[in-house]
Amino acid sequence: MKKARYIRQSTAQQSNLRQLAKSHPDEILFIDTISGSIPFAERPAGKKLTEAVEAGEVNFVSIHAIDRAGRSTINVLQTLKFFFDKGVIVKIDNLGLESMINGKANPVFNLITTILSELSSLEKASLLERQKEGIAQGRLRGVYKGRLAGTNDSPEETLAKHNRVVKVIKSNTTMSLRDLAKLASDKSKGYNVSPNTVKKVKDLMLNLSMI
Repeated sequence: MKKARYIRQSTAQQSNLRQLAKSHPDEILFIDTISGSIPFAERPAGKKLTEAVEAGEVNFVSIHAIDRAGRSTINVLQTLKFFFDKGVIVKIDNLGLESMINGKANPVFNLITTILSELSSLEKASLLERQKEGIAQGRLRGVYKGRLAGTNDSPEETLAKHNRVVKVIKSNTTMSLRDLAKLASDKSKGYNVSPNTVKKVKDLMLNLSMI
């Protein structure tokens, strides 16, 4: 079995790479540091993984969650179909499911991945819609400040990049910035945020009336 692991993260976590290599010594790592809005085959590591599959160098791919495999439901399904057509088994870690059993398509995998991919796309669309509404309201009140200081990202890109922080802040509005940063961080998956990042995200959410 020629195993690979595909990882997509929005921000660079260089300290994460050695840990991953030690945790998965029998897997070739393909790591993208790029926005999830980019189609899978257009991502640098996604393209390299595609080429490795084409060359017969990989026949088993592990992915932490289904939304890592593409920018939308259609793109995720296209990615999974490509792997299936090439005889590559795909394992979604957080579901504990593999795409094939004894060389045949796993119907449970197909059903669940399609549903979860669609839900993920709907969640992203809903978040963007709420952000647009918040920006419009902020402009009317004269409090919308555009891009955050020290970043080239738009408000939409910033909140999407730190979606985990957004969810934690919404659920814990009275918690300190330091505690929010600890709760939002998931170092086992290479995601670590600082209190300063939490403050920037929280200020932006306040400006957009999201909390």
